[in-house]
Amino acid sequence: MIRITFLGTAASRPTVGRNVSGISVQREGDLMLFDCGEGTQRQMMRYGTGFGIHAIFVTHLHADHFLGIIGLLRTMALQGREEALPIYGPPGATEVLQAAIHLGVQRIPFPVPVREVGPGDSIPFHEYDVVPFLVQHGTSAVGYALRENPRLGRFDVDRARALGVPEGRLFGRLHRGEAVDIGGRIVLPEEVVGDPRPGRLVVYTGDTRPSSETVEVARGADALIHEATFLDDEAERAHETFHSTAKGAALVAQEAKVERLLLTHISARYSEDPGPLAEEAREVFSEAVVAQDGMSIEIGYRQDQEKEEGWN
Repeated sequence: MIRITFLGTAASRPTVGRNVSGISVQREGDLMLFDCGEGTQRQMMRYGTGFGIHAIFVTHLHADHFLGIIGLLRTMALQGREEALPIYGPPGATEVLQAAIHLGVQRIPFPVPVREVGPGDSIPFHEYDVVPFLVQHGTSAVGYALRENPRLGRFDVDRARALGVPEGRLFGRLHRGEAVDIGGRIVLPEEVVGDPRPGRLVVYTGDTRPSSETVEVARGADALIHEATFLDDEAERAHETFHSTAKGAALVAQEAKVERLLLTHISARYSEDPGPLAEEAREVFSEAVVAQDGMSIEIGYRQDQEKEEGWN
């Protein structure tokens, strides 16, 4: 299960209904933060995500995307955390992030290593990677893609039984790619296991203009989380400030053929009524939603991958 919870969806400054940037992503037992604007820790309490964070990924060093780290670390220290909490940021981020960590919190009873990452890097975890990619924001900035490893193909129980394979550990060996000997006959994995199935892909851009890099990384993604600060009538301003319009984000989603588009980083002028942003995006890409603080969605495996003809 992958659960995405929006902790902050406002652009630049908080509003009554929206905090600044922060997204919680839970994949199985791993909990991650993507950006951590001021007040994120309170949003985590409010929306029940918990504080057992595995890692923090910062897209860039504008204050509304990282200042919340100071208060969050202080709270974790008071709670007695002992496990290391790595923080990843774009090239050039180390000095600022370390200053925020050490000057803001003073004493931290757990390690907080900072690592700079950029295009070409890949951060491996159990059964998935977090992959930074280049975005266009007029400063050192990256987006992040959570990319699961390919899954094992579907196991055909009926075929295995027909070949005389007894249920139990031999099923598992075949599914893991091992041949087994059944009374002198070798049963090969490809006789009972389908082709590997793709894992899930979730892409978060942070702040950026629409870009070809995002399109390439997000191809076929289960979810694309893209900023949409402006409407298209301010496209020139969006371009000058290295931001996106709702239409621009939708065009990226359309070209990348993603399953769904989640719009965030909403200007204060649309905070209370994001309807115009949603309407503009849906004219291009129907599966577009403007995220709200506290909105939580779950990303499952696609049904068309789970119902391959002839395989259980």
